[in-house]
Amino acid sequence: MTNRAVPLIRCQHIEKRFGYRRVLRDVSFSVAAGEVLSLLGANGSGKTTLLRIIASLDRPDKGEVWLGPVPLSTASHEIRRYVGVVAHATLLYDRLTGAENLRFFARLYDLEEPQRRIEQLLRTLDLWRWRDSSVRTYSRGMSQRLAIARALLHDPPVVILDEPDTGLDRESLKQITDLIGQLRARDRAVLVTTHSLERAAAWADRVAELRAGRLHLMEGPDRILQ
Repeated sequence: MTNRAVPLIRCQHIEKRFGYRRVLRDVSFSVAAGEVLSLLGANGSGKTTLLRIIASLDRPDKGEVWLGPVPLSTASHEIRRYVGVVAHATLLYDRLTGAENLRFFARLYDLEEPQRRIEQLLRTLDLWRWRDSSVRTYSRGMSQRLAIARALLHDPPVVILDEPDTGLDRESLKQITDLIGQLRARDRAVLVTTHSLERAAAWADRVAELRAGRLHLMEGPDRILQ
């Protein structure tokens, strides 16, 4: 059983600049196993930059990120197997079917006998009936759900969802809400960004907001701690 008190994500004093613009200012927080943290923030607030740093796709100018016990500053590229990321781009191949996409990414992860895992994810995300349909025929919600299946194929302990609710219908939103609950129950650490305070509060154990590069934790549904 995973110790829920153990941080699977730990950021300490993260700073990032682009030229003269300081995007992240002394950002520190942690997310434990079995915990969901929702991150709010306007466009340009630094949310995606922070997620890229945690996913080891970018480096901070100052500070350190740990995934479990491993500091990213000294980690190899293998640390990326520790994380599943759903970004704005789905990273799917339109000419392949849903099942073919997942089989392709399963090979990249060196998964042995992945078919059971692929079927499980497609059924969980209500895509099984379209498994043999080309992704170019998928709706926005279906493509987003398949991107989530891609990110979860290797069963990572850390899951990052960057605005997974953008442009989705009510049914797709419900499926993502249910999935986040399942990830929490399976002791995954989940960091999710959204523009919706209502969804942020519904999904998460804690809610934070990035403003002017600084992280502010919420104390209640209407109050942001300074």
